[in-house]
Parts: sequence; structure tokens; C-alpha cells
Amino acid sequence: MNTRISREAILLLTLAILAWALAGVASAAENSERTISATGNAEITVTPDRAMVTVSVVTENANALAAQNENARVMDSVVRSLEAMGIEKKDLKTTGYSIYPIYDDSKVPFGQKVKYYRVTNSLRVTIRDVPRTGEVIDSAVNAGANQVDSITFMVSEELESSLRADVLSKAVNKAFSDASAVAGAAGVTIRGVKEISVGAYYPPVLYENVRASAVDMKSAPVPTPIEPGEVKITASVSVVYLIG
Repeated sequence: MNTRISREAILLLTLAILAWALAGVASAAENSERTISATGNAEITVTPDRAMVTVSVVTENANALAAQNENARVMDSVVRSLEAMGIEKKDLKTTGYSIYPIYDDSKVPFGQKVKYYRVTNSLRVTIRDVPRTGEVIDSAVNAGANQVDSITFMVSEELESSLRADVLSKAVNKAFSDASAVAGAAGVTIRGVKEISVGAYYPPVLYENVRASAVDMKSAPVPTPIEPGEVKITASVSVVYLIG
């Protein structure tokens, strides 16, 4: 019995030593790997294929309910005008609604007095046909919107996905080109990739805070000109190459 236990103990000890030795060899081999690290950056310039415009209806009245009812009537007219242009309901979203009193400052010594109530209703319109952005704004203003808050141009998910693969490929090629130049100068050869990672990504957006008065826009003799400009889709990759 003791002899058997002794043999098993020796066998377990031998296996443990062997495993430790193999681990040491693997670690040594890993530590002996020679590498070159490189980062590749690339970008593609593209015209936005989506626009978002935020318009508001602002009404004022000494009676809060009257201001609210007038605001609802005008905003309904704005929505109907946009839908008549082909804008779908899913592309219309209320982003803000407020009712608050405006006080008569001249009455401060004798206590504040409400001068009138202001109601603001803001509507965000997603435009899938970017060249019609100016037309959409004009339609909303003509229907009663009296404030244009902002215009945002962006790239749709579909277009972004189709171009993202291309810009990533260019970034990888850039990293490889830089690593090859360094390897050639050092007299070594790239023989593989040990590790690769993609950098942080931020969707391309071009934002313009117009904050225009509808009064000025209604008096314009020609349709509102809106130029989307261009945005850049970028990619960054970091690659660790094995060399020999």
C-alpha cells in the first residue's frame, strides 16, 4: 500500500514539474517574440444624406389657455404642411414644450404681475431628401412656425455602414505601410499579426445653430438656401506585428 502511494506521489510530482517547465518554455517563447507596433488613421469625405431641422411655434397671450390653444392650432397647421410634402409621421418628433409667465418688471416695487404667458412647442423634422431641407423650412414657416432653432446634417446608418468597412481597410493598410517601412529600415521582416484593435468611433455630424427668426425668412424673396457641406467618416486601428 505504501509503495503504491509513493509511486502515485512521485508521478504527480513529476507531472507538476513537467507542467511548470512547459509553462516556462511557453512564457520564454512569448517573451522572446519581437514585434513592431503601428497605428493607422484614415478618413473618407462624404456629403450627408440626412438632415434634422428643429422649428418652434411660440405664442403669447395674457390668458394662458388662449396662448396654449393658439399654439396647438398653429403647430397642427405646421405638421399638416410637412406631411403634405411627404414627411412621414415617424420623422416628426416633439422635442420641447413649455408654458411660462412673463412678468411686468415695472411693477416690481409693488409686487410682480404677470404680463402674459408664453407657450413654446418645438418640433424636430428628419429629412431624408437633403436637397429639400430649405423647402421643408419654408413650408414650416409659411404654416406658422416662427422660430428655426437648428439644422443638423449627418450620415444615415446605411451609408455609414457601407463606407465604414472601406475606411477601416484604408486604416489597416496605412498601419501596415508604416510598419513595413520601419521593418525594412531595421533589416527585419513582418511575418504576422499578433494583435489588432479598432480605435474609438464617433458618428459624423455637422451641426449649425441657426436660431433664425421666421419673420426674416418669410420676407426673403427666394427659397431658403441650405447647403449641407461635407462630413468625414474616420477610422483608427492599432496593430502589433510579429517580426523575424
